[in-house]
Amino acid sequence: MSSLPSKAPSQYTARRIGAANTLEHRIFIEKDGVPVSPFHDIPLYANEQQTVLNMIVEVPRWTNAKMEISKEETLNPIKQDIKKGKLRYVRNCFPHKGYLWNYGAFPQTWEDPNAIHPETKAKGDNDPLDVCEIGELVSKPGEVIQVKVLGVMALLDEEETDWKIIVINVNDPLAPKLNDVEDVERHLPGLLRATNEWFRIYKIPDGKPENQFAFSGECKNKKYAMDIVRECAEAWERLITGKTPRGDIALANATVQHSPDRTDPNQLNIPAGGNQAPAPIDPSIDKWFFISGAPSN
Repeated sequence: MSSLPSKAPSQYTARRIGAANTLEHRIFIEKDGVPVSPFHDIPLYANEQQTVLNMIVEVPRWTNAKMEISKEETLNPIKQDIKKGKLRYVRNCFPHKGYLWNYGAFPQTWEDPNAIHPETKAKGDNDPLDVCEIGELVSKPGEVIQVKVLGVMALLDEEETDWKIIVINVNDPLAPKLNDVEDVERHLPGLLRATNEWFRIYKIPDGKPENQFAFSGECKNKKYAMDIVRECAEAWERLITGKTPRGDIALANATVQHSPDRTDPNQLNIPAGGNQAPAPIDPSIDKWFFISGAPSN
């Protein structure tokens, strides 16, 4: 009756290179011990009905390190974002600590910077589609989890459309009760409002202006969100088959049959993994910032 996958262990594992909180740190995703690209090789859909999707976790809830899939590096490992030679951490904007959700991306999706969305009037941000997983378990960087889509917000970040898809892990205790955006407010009151606030203010401590949203900050419903997912999947398809300019994006992959960049990952000399202890984080990362006027009306 149910089309949801079982609680079987993920077929994907993380290969960690270098110590966390260092410039050298990378998390490669592997399948059966062979490195694959989390951007290009993991299927977007986890079941035939296309109701369950695979999500790559980049940032666990409550943490601050801005981890993301590296678009430019071969096989697109997860690494910490760098600005002016320094590792990036999101600030704690009271009352929030780090990220509010397990944050990550959908594989085989791409927000096309060559296309202007008719409703947001802004181009895509050149990244895989961002995902906020709102379940109760804290995931790990590099974990691949199965989720269902509930809604979407449209952040306008430096004149680019930066969609934020709201999802829940299908194995979460609340998952059976959450099927669309109104269910989120019913069962997790205040979470969507806090999500909107977080994205609006999180760059303010770094001297940036408040972020803006399309649709007056409204979270669109599941149907709208699934349309965005499909659009971004089609954009990725054009990218991986060479029909769209790739820019700086590394397209090497192990499994996409019709991709000119398909390659044997064993020939790529990806370093062996290790289990190094994380490097210490500067204590200033734990500072709380109090943003005046942060709550929205």
